[in-house]
Amino acid sequence: MTIELSRRSFLFASAAIGGGLYLGLSPQPVGAAEAGQLNAWVVIPPTGRIRIMASNPEVGQGIRTSLPMVIAEELDADWAAVEIVPTMADAKLYGRQVAGGSQAMPTHYENMRRVGAAARAMILQAAATAWGVPLAELQTDKGQVIHGQRRAPYGQFAAAASALPAPDAAKVAVKDPKNFRLIGSFQPGVNNRAIVSGKQDYGIDAVLPGMLHAAFHKSGVQRAAVKSANIDAIKAMPGVRDAFIVPASPEYEGLLGGVAILADTTWHASRARSALKVEWEESPAAFQSSAAWAKMAAEAKAKPPALPIHSTGDVTTAMAGAAKRISATYEYPFIPHLPLEPINCTARVTGDRVEIWAPTQNPEPGRQAVAKTLGVPLENISIHMMRVGGGFGRRLQNDYMVEAAMIARMAGRPVKLTWTREDDVTQDFLRPGGWHHLEAGLDTAGRVVAWDNHFISYGRDGKFARAAGIAPNDFPAGMVDHFRLGATILPLIHTTGFLRAPGNNAFGFVTQGFIDELAHAAGADPLQFRRDFLGPARIIGDPNSRASYNTGRMRAVLDKAAAMAGWGRKLPARSGLGIGFHFSHLGYFANVIEASVSKDGAVTVKKIWVAGDVGRQIVNPVGAINQVQGSVLDALNACRNHAVTFADGAIEQRNFGDLPLLRMDEAPPIEVSFLTPDYPVTGLGEPAYPAVAPALANAIFQATGKRLRTLPFDFSVLKA
Repeated sequence: MTIELSRRSFLFASAAIGGGLYLGLSPQPVGAAEAGQLNAWVVIPPTGRIRIMASNPEVGQGIRTSLPMVIAEELDADWAAVEIVPTMADAKLYGRQVAGGSQAMPTHYENMRRVGAAARAMILQAAATAWGVPLAELQTDKGQVIHGQRRAPYGQFAAAASALPAPDAAKVAVKDPKNFRLIGSFQPGVNNRAIVSGKQDYGIDAVLPGMLHAAFHKSGVQRAAVKSANIDAIKAMPGVRDAFIVPASPEYEGLLGGVAILADTTWHASRARSALKVEWEESPAAFQSSAAWAKMAAEAKAKPPALPIHSTGDVTTAMAGAAKRISATYEYPFIPHLPLEPINCTARVTGDRVEIWAPTQNPEPGRQAVAKTLGVPLENISIHMMRVGGGFGRRLQNDYMVEAAMIARMAGRPVKLTWTREDDVTQDFLRPGGWHHLEAGLDTAGRVVAWDNHFISYGRDGKFARAAGIAPNDFPAGMVDHFRLGATILPLIHTTGFLRAPGNNAFGFVTQGFIDELAHAAGADPLQFRRDFLGPARIIGDPNSRASYNTGRMRAVLDKAAAMAGWGRKLPARSGLGIGFHFSHLGYFANVIEASVSKDGAVTVKKIWVAGDVGRQIVNPVGAINQVQGSVLDALNACRNHAVTFADGAIEQRNFGDLPLLRMDEAPPIEVSFLTPDYPVTGLGEPAYPAVAPALANAIFQATGKRLRTLPFDFSVLKA
């Protein structure tokens, strides 16, 4: 939802705070707030701290700090004296409340500037009237109005300001960025102290009076219904209050059938679950098998793609006339999200009203799914957006919210549902795997004249599964005169979903790995080959589309990363520098990785240099650098350890023992630099991820001469 700024969209209500100023934006006009209602971004009380609302889910990306910083900058508030207040989920008032797709900053940045600037303008107008001085003679600094030697806090004028006409949002003056004092400064997260002292409330910390603890047992083969279960025996166990079969909902993102166990504690519920014996009906997903899919993919490779996606020029003729033809197959697996906070949700159902405490990245679709599954009015569902202990895209899907609400209704008591790590892995909305069978033609000068990609992934009924598809104009479409992209879709039932940099997290590995192969086939330096491939600065694709990209911005980050790493310097034996770049979620990023390979095949990542471009302004460099470093480490996990396989319809992996995370002593130094050309501000959650895997593979190739084309990498093949 886009919030259109207009005079009518500014809301003021002095009654809401007992004589202070309440200010916010709304996609549509609404009435005055009731006392204590958190439905605006700025509250200026007569005395005390200014309150700025944080309306987007916080999953560790720092948005609870950075967006309020934007408001506080234009408000000219004293950041040290500002209180940040998380809001409830309310799409009508706040628009898109999503932590995903790097959307929060580009969606809200300019709007939040005007929220702060409007509040400041109203305060100044009220102060000018109260002091009987020209408005132009007033200044502000750290939450105070200044006229000569006279100073007064904003709160002194808040009541009068609330009675003034709303300003025209389109004409509200905002600061020249060169005058920013808060935006661009290094600020710690507003919740850091609470986190390190154990006082931060995450979703799993929610406690309600009379609450029971729930375990929900589902089949490892999704969509298998319960045939029978030893319910009476489970009910008789110590600490167990109830147990019952939960029927499945027909909704794709909703309720899978299973057995719910309600107990006094999570331990009692878990202990009872270990004694549970369930006989399952046959599932339509029982056919799922990694071995079978690999066979299907091999057979599909020998045939033309079943689904044309993009075609430009005459690939067949151009390939036939090429001086050199290079082909390769790249492969990547299903991978899970593995957020450290277990999947959980707390719910209370009273009649046709539902109240939910959830660590969610995307509350509004959760509200809709609960309403549809339980058959209650959408407006009767309230969602407390709890701090999220890691999301990575997993908590964009709200299946656990639906489960908790349904179990709470059936139990007649408030319920906290907590998944085990095994539940998390086996019931995840996985990042889909895939194969890319690539062929390219080079002319006598080493230029790419043809590009052909037969892409194989997963779906149903001729359509890609969620997050499995590829956009027609994704890089390098538009870069090659003769370009063809087609797909074949393999059958899949298991749920899939978005993982950090969806789509691009795999396609970056494929395209940048293959471009490196083309550079070596052409006898060119990999950096210079990429610069030549990008060509002069221009827009590729529809300028009004999110998929269009600027080759000049791509070259700039590529050159910056290379300069940071000292590209071309001499390295010891069995060491290499690898480079990669990608455009993802409106951000341009390039990575250079230095890696060494021992004679027994052990790979050590010495250092990673990252150059990024997400527009003209970095709001909070602390959060920005952390976002980039987190993306890089996530991508390294995918390179080293993460792959999910299926047998007999079910996932074979279970816990971190099967899917180990990078250890602290394995994490390399990561140096980050941002370019800030004059383009709109965009997000940082995704774009640093895609170029990591290819940069590492390319570094390993430089060190050993061996090309790794399958994720996760098998380092055993690197032994000398």
